[in-house]
Amino acid sequence: MIYSLRGLVQELTPTFAVIEVNGIGYYVSLSLQTSQNLKLNSEVFLYIQQIIREDAHLLFGFFSKEEKEMFNLLISVNGVGPVSALILLSSLSLSDAANAILSGNSAIIQKVKGIGVKTAERIIIDLRDKVGGFSISEEKLSNLVNNKIKNEALSALEVLGISRKVSEKIADRILKQNPEVSIEQLVKEILKNI
Repeated sequence: MIYSLRGLVQELTPTFAVIEVNGIGYYVSLSLQTSQNLKLNSEVFLYIQQIIREDAHLLFGFFSKEEKEMFNLLISVNGVGPVSALILLSSLSLSDAANAILSGNSAIIQKVKGIGVKTAERIIIDLRDKVGGFSISEEKLSNLVNNKIKNEALSALEVLGISRKVSEKIADRILKQNPEVSIEQLVKEILKNI
């Protein structure tokens, strides 16, 4: 089974990407939340869920381990397939989905395209005891993204011979001022401030 892929984003749409790993392009289905974290022609690391059917070998990619775990919980529910699970993960954040399940709010889950009353209720009944760890705050999620951006920028600067200690303090200051900064912008700003 393929557990993860690290490679170059060769093609990117809101629902899938082609990740090139050592000359081989892998077609990976994505949620909107994961695709928003990818950039064309840049390196990416994705957690992969491989689903093997008689007629196809399907790959589903996730930016975070938590999103992959939620996907697996959703597809464990009778009547929820991988496409419905991806649509749900595209429509609701992990914490919103978990909070809706924990509070038994089927109306929120039913707003997701393709999920009716019975399926929403089945999701709540089957997953209520399993999603407690997912009701994380958005702040924690954005910190995870910021840490990934910061680490990649610091690694790039280390390759250029700049000490991690020196660049880390500057990176923290820049991320505080502009949490939406890209890796490339962060590297440029750090270089300007050294």
